[in-house]
Amino acid sequence: MRQSQRGQVDPFIVMDVMEAASRAEAQGRRIVHMEVGQPSTPAPRAALDKLGQALSQPLGYTIPLGMPELRAAIAGLYRRWYGIDLDPARVVVTPGSSGAFVLAFSALFDAGDRVAVGEPGYPSYRQILRAMSVQPVGMQTRAENRYQPVPEDIPGDVQGVMIASPGNPSGTMLDRDALAALVARTQEIGAALVSDEIYHGLDYGTRPVSALELTDDVVVINSFSKYFSMTGWRVGWMVVPPDMVRTIGRLAANMFICAPHASQVAALAALSPEADAEAQANLAVYAHNRQLMLERLPAMGFDRIAPPDGAFYIYADVSALTDDSRALAAEILDRAGVAVTPGLDFDPIRGAGTLRLSYAQSTAEITEGLDRLAAFMAGR
Repeated sequence: MRQSQRGQVDPFIVMDVMEAASRAEAQGRRIVHMEVGQPSTPAPRAALDKLGQALSQPLGYTIPLGMPELRAAIAGLYRRWYGIDLDPARVVVTPGSSGAFVLAFSALFDAGDRVAVGEPGYPSYRQILRAMSVQPVGMQTRAENRYQPVPEDIPGDVQGVMIASPGNPSGTMLDRDALAALVARTQEIGAALVSDEIYHGLDYGTRPVSALELTDDVVVINSFSKYFSMTGWRVGWMVVPPDMVRTIGRLAANMFICAPHASQVAALAALSPEADAEAQANLAVYAHNRQLMLERLPAMGFDRIAPPDGAFYIYADVSALTDDSRALAAEILDRAGVAVTPGLDFDPIRGAGTLRLSYAQSTAEITEGLDRLAAFMAGR
């Protein structure tokens, strides 16, 4: 069977690491997972209870834009978190943030358009764009800018700009002035701005700034996966300018029909005060794990880190230790029993000299992983 050229996207290397870790576990080894970017905690109890009550009723299609009560509740979240009076009509419920990226890129860009994406950055931005015959243009961000783009990094010949704060893999954030400068630059060159805010809520001292606090001329994407511990439920959302709602609705109806009804029911309950108390308890664990990582990793030789403001990752420059992060990650898995992600996923140019380590597991798991890493590095 013939295959399209645009379908030949790069592999998602973290999935390869997960498979290798799974094979090791099948052989009876105990592996500490620092590779995967998902909470180890379950969905909020209120979400599980609400879905249990709903299972006796038919769960079918919702309207393509999502359950109206869920869209209204998401708008309420923007009021609580950012003080924004958001029209629920601009909120679109999607099959995870991945579905939101597909919808946003479909609505904003034509084949052959160029979209600037930060490097290091979430690899699926590049791959989804390529699968749509849109050209990702890498912006090599710098350590002195904490791996976030600055206006001069954005080329003048792009039709779109993709930003993320907190970022994956770095966990670093854009403050209000830095984000405002990027907004101004995209408006100057007439580019569409897409802001990935999936890690909002997971912050350590200073709350993230939403692009919606600065402009309505932006597509903001978020999800219930991270802060709300609902990765496998595949439910996210996007906020779009008023004049894009109809376009997004038509695309959503044809591409997905709707986000899973069951997940939407659970997501609505995840926005309750009871569920938020659970999320805050999870955040306290991540904060403790983050502190452990920042205290212990430098002594092992992982000392070139941009301290994360949010999310649950450490992104370490290990170029002084290796020029092959994939081989180093495989060695750590084999000898230490700790799964970490090579930076090649996030930065095709410099990723051979970086590793990402997630601290989304329990504190006991992270402590054990750090003990194993320390012993590995001492004997290496």
